[in-house]
Amino acid sequence: MEAFLISTGVVTLGEMGDKTQLLAFLLAAKFKRPVPIILGILTATVLNHAAAGAVGTWLAALMGPQVLRWVIGLGFIAMAGWMLVPDKADDEAAEGHQRFGVFGTTVLAFFLAEMGDKTQIATVALAARYEHLLPVVAGTTLGMMLADVPAVFLGDKLAKKLSMTLVHGIAALIFLVLGLLTLFNVGHLF
Repeated sequence: MEAFLISTGVVTLGEMGDKTQLLAFLLAAKFKRPVPIILGILTATVLNHAAAGAVGTWLAALMGPQVLRWVIGLGFIAMAGWMLVPDKADDEAAEGHQRFGVFGTTVLAFFLAEMGDKTQIATVALAARYEHLLPVVAGTTLGMMLADVPAVFLGDKLAKKLSMTLVHGIAALIFLVLGLLTLFNVGHLF
């Protein structure tokens, strides 16, 4: 349960103001069809995060516990710094191609936008940290959906009401704490 809850929380906060959330705004404005957009986001996220989680699990098996602890701890600290760098939507991903329809365009755009993104890297790190892949992928996927589905329905109204600087600062602090707990091997979490 811990892996699921931490994965959900970290990704929900990390996704606020992220390029894929901005992409959700753009797709909603362009297509005005929320159901296929939401289903496309879900499909792309499950595929992307399952692959990222598998990589994380493989890395955990490859490295010894001491090396893994340092890699994950420093990775979380690096993620804290990265969270403070604002994202912009990828114009090419947002444009998509009409030949794939709303669902296909959303799946393709989100899958490509997530490649090498903060939440994908976080999924790798979280899967490397926890022994069970399914709760991590389920948590990171739920986190993406919690951040992106409101963006599809509320669009610019939501973005204007939230301080992205504050949200990113909170997410950075959480990543920093997770990194330090991991490095110092503190408590039950790490």
